[in-house]
Amino acid sequence: MRYLPVTRLLVAALLPAGLAVGLAAAPATAQAGSPPGALVEGPIPGAPPGDPSSPNVEDTYPWMAADAGLASLGYVEREFFVSGEASAYSTTGERLATGVPYKTRVIVRKPTRPSRFNGTVIAEWQNVTAGYDLDALWSTDQITRDGNVWAGISAQRVGVQHLTEWSPARYGDLDVTGGGRFTDDELSYDIFAQVARTLRERGPSAPLGKLRADTVLGAGASQSASRMTAYYDAVLPQSEKVFDGYAFIVGPAPARRGPEPVFQVLSETDVRSAARPPDTETFRRWEVAGTAHSGWHGQEYRRPILTRDLGEAPTYQCDRPAFSRVPLHHVIATAYAHLVRWTKTDVPPPSAPPLQLNPDGTKVRDPLGLAKGGIRLSQVEAPTALNTGDNSGETFCFLFGTHVPFEKPQLDSLYPSHGRYVAAVVKADVRNLRDGYLLPADARQNRIDAARSDIGKG
Repeated sequence: MRYLPVTRLLVAALLPAGLAVGLAAAPATAQAGSPPGALVEGPIPGAPPGDPSSPNVEDTYPWMAADAGLASLGYVEREFFVSGEASAYSTTGERLATGVPYKTRVIVRKPTRPSRFNGTVIAEWQNVTAGYDLDALWSTDQITRDGNVWAGISAQRVGVQHLTEWSPARYGDLDVTGGGRFTDDELSYDIFAQVARTLRERGPSAPLGKLRADTVLGAGASQSASRMTAYYDAVLPQSEKVFDGYAFIVGPAPARRGPEPVFQVLSETDVRSAARPPDTETFRRWEVAGTAHSGWHGQEYRRPILTRDLGEAPTYQCDRPAFSRVPLHHVIATAYAHLVRWTKTDVPPPSAPPLQLNPDGTKVRDPLGLAKGGIRLSQVEAPTALNTGDNSGETFCFLFGTHVPFEKPQLDSLYPSHGRYVAAVVKADVRNLRDGYLLPADARQNRIDAARSDIGKG
């Protein structure tokens, strides 16, 4: 089995490191060494999740604080406030104003020990489609296993306004509108870049503390990918480089081809046209069969957190059983690894076959109803359910895809024995490892899950 050089290095990150670290006891301010115009305050004190409406900051907690046992994984979560003066830009790159004051937050999840850090920071532009900041690209197993730092940056008015209402004591003085002058997120591009720049700083009050960042990736999903597209196409050419590479996930990607590598990863939901930009020395586009724009993995992670922070998680009445379980996050983790290697060696990732489309833009499907073409994970090549990127119904149902488990007679027909099923999973994963679409640790977990299943046992 041939692994990419970068994936060999990532296998070492699977070793657990268990350090229990509590919430910060006192805030501090980092002035010396901060980027011009950016002042970092933190880590912000807080308590375990409880009452966000408490009038005392020390008794509040960060919005969407992780609920995943980070300490047992050798990780810690810290929140910081960043303030300064930003320039305002239109979506076409026209500079509308300079020196506009702002104050926002960044939530950081990082290894507790420098030896666990692989040097990569994934700086996510927080998605606000639902009316609040959403950790759309946080994936506990992959990010902590590989030793990445994840930083969620609040750059848009809707998300920050929700924060100020959710916990006035903690977030009441945050503002990304220049006191109401710029309510269409004209400041968001420069705020995102300025906050990301602080992630390269080191020191007791810096967001990364003692950790030294070698590579900072700008990442955005869906709505945030749209904002980053405007930033890359129109704002970046006239401003200072901050990011080493960019990940545009389940959303649009820039039309401009600059020197900074751009990786676009799309679910089946997001592919609706046969017109596709070609791969270049600085651009890659991957399309993943069977996956949904917002699938089961992210929904399951966020459900208990939103129940805690909102009182209840959103529920939906879709026309078909919702939330594809094909793990798009496996491919996203692979894309990050490629992107880091790309920025350091100028070696681009492998290209991938596109999904097959009918003339009307719908997907070509096999007799089981599964989409043809694209990157085909073992959950599609050795299927136990109909997973697609399509659905319909109220509000966001069209983004959730479908998941319809196969009945036992169909499973027995596909897999006459348990060994036949496990072999099919391993065969698909070996191919994806060879082609560079999957990391070894995820392939290993797929094999374990298949071996533990009852598929083919009669």
